Amino acid sequence: MNGAHESGRLAQLDLNLFRVFDVIYRERNLTRAAEVLFLSQSAVSHALARLREQLDDPLFVRQGRGVVPTPLAERLAPGILEALALLQQAVHRTRHFDARRDVVQVTVAMNDVLEPSLLPQLVTRLRESAPQVRIASVRLDRAGLERDLASGRLDLAIDVAQSTGADLLHTPLLRDTFCVVSARRRKLDVSAYLAARHVTVSSRRTGLTLEDLVLSRLGYQREIAVRCQHYEAACRVVAGSDLLLTIPRRQAEALSAPLGIRILPMPVMLPTVELHLYWHRQVDGEPRNQWLRSEFLALTGGLLGG
Repeated sequence: MNGAHESGRLAQLDLNLFRVFDVIYRERNLTRAAEVLFLSQSAVSHALARLREQLDDPLFVRQGRGVVPTPLAERLAPGILEALALLQQAVHRTRHFDARRDVVQVTVAMNDVLEPSLLPQLVTRLRESAPQVRIASVRLDRAGLERDLASGRLDLAIDVAQSTGADLLHTPLLRDTFCVVSARRRKLDVSAYLAARHVTVSSRRTGLTLEDLVLSRLGYQREIAVRCQHYEAACRVVAGSDLLLTIPRRQAEALSAPLGIRILPMPVMLPTVELHLYWHRQVDGEPRNQWLRSEFLALTGGLLGG
């Protein structure tokens, strides 16, 4: 292929198609790509067909319920991602960021355990600066976290501290300590704690929770009478029984008052729970995402001391 012909083909390319390419590459599924792009699946398929024709390559081929990139698509992807990120940054630099105008939708992933205590405060804070903002708190999917942040499906995510790849950035958001809740005030030392029966919370069907792992390392074992999926349900069980629940203090403070249950000090030293705020490298310098991160950190800044 000669240089003049190649230049002519490049001049005819619709740059909007590269945004479609980028999202399909990240999602590996045309239906999900259409959702991210707010387009119909037929529109995404049509855009992909045009790009295939212009680049003379299938770019993506079906595999199972999704698609996988061809070798040419794999070679193109890093350059397209970098070019789109640079273009986005250039556009944002041309105008002054205004949260009231520029923040209309915020999607954050967080564990449903954290949502009752953090989301109400977050909604109040964001709506002060961006009254028309629509806020979506969605389920945290660790396996797809980097993909969801890169594609724009998520703006931010909140999760426990964990090792990540180079493109997933994070910073400490809040630290919390464990306490115990009970239906009545009682003196709680180690002996009384171990002699009591307990409620525990875990999303897994079986296996030890963090609290029981730590206790077992210390040579302690407690009796679990009820296993729940959520802290709210566990607190309601505690409110109507003589059972104890070991719970992060932030959740305890959000749930104890409406149920009339007591917060007691934890008689055994457990490790601090540390949660981090996650975002993708490609939006690190974007004013909108920078503003969102600053709002989250300001909201929880007083809780970083643990």
